[in-house]
Amino acid sequence: MRKTTLLAAAALLGSPGLTLAQNTAEENNPNVDAPFVRNIRADRPGQTITAQVLQPGRFQLETGFQRQFGGSSLAQSLSAATLRIGFFNSMELRVTQGYRHNGPLSATEAGLVEARGYAPTVIGTKLMISPNYDTRTQVAIMVESAVPGTGSAALRATTWAPAGRLLVSEQLGERFGLEGNFGFSQPGITTADISKGQFLGSLALNGPLSQKAGFFVEAFGYGRSGLNTGTTAGLYIRPVPAMRLDVTAGQVLGGTAAGTTTVGAGLTFKVGN
Repeated sequence: MRKTTLLAAAALLGSPGLTLAQNTAEENNPNVDAPFVRNIRADRPGQTITAQVLQPGRFQLETGFQRQFGGSSLAQSLSAATLRIGFFNSMELRVTQGYRHNGPLSATEAGLVEARGYAPTVIGTKLMISPNYDTRTQVAIMVESAVPGTGSAALRATTWAPAGRLLVSEQLGERFGLEGNFGFSQPGITTADISKGQFLGSLALNGPLSQKAGFFVEAFGYGRSGLNTGTTAGLYIRPVPAMRLDVTAGQVLGGTAAGTTTVGAGLTFKVGN
C-alpha cells in the first residue's frame, strides 16, 4: 500500500499540468527585460501616444510646458499633467489637466474675457489588445473625453467631447521602437458634432543615444477636409531609472496651421517596477 501511494504521488508531481514551479506567461517571455519595455515610455511629447499599458499597481505622472507661436494663430503658452494608473484586466486609467497661460478673447455671459486658465479635465482609459505587457508588438485602444462642467469659465466644457485612438508599437532590436497612432476626436456627442470631428495620424521613432539619453522624432497629420502636417523632434535623459526629462521642438509644415512652431519641456515620474 505504501509503495502504491509513493508511485501515485510521484506520477502526480511529475505531470506537466501540475508542476508546482510552473512559470507564468510573463516569466516565459524572453522580451520582459528588454530596455525598450523596461525604461520609462511617456505619452509625451508630440502627437504620438505609446501603445504601452501600465501594469496593475503602477503609476506614472507626466508633466510638460509648451510654447506655440508663428503661423496664423495667437502665440500661446500651455501646461499639462497626465496621471496614468495601471488597473486590472489589462487596463490603464488616465486623467489629464491642462492650463492655458494666455489665449484669444472668448465670449461669455460676463462679456469678452481672455481664454486662459484651466482647460476641461480629460478622463480616459487604455485597453491592451496584445497578449501580454512586454510583447515586441503592442496594440491598444485608447478612449477619452473632456468632462462637462470642468475648466475655467472661458474654457469650460459644456458637453462630453469623445476621442479614440488605435495605438500600435513595434520594438526594433532591444532598445528602439516605432509607435503609430490613428484616431478621431469630436467636440460633442451629437450627429452634427461628427461632421466637425478631426482625424489624427502619426508615426514616431524613438531610441537610445547612450545608457541614459535618447531621441524622439515623429511625423503627424491632423484635420479633416484640410490636413495639417508636420514633425516633432526631441531629446530625453533619465538621471535615475524612475525619472525622465525631455526637450522638444516641432513645426507644422502644411495646412491652415502651416508655419506654427512649438517648443517645450517635460518631466515624467514612475512609481512601481
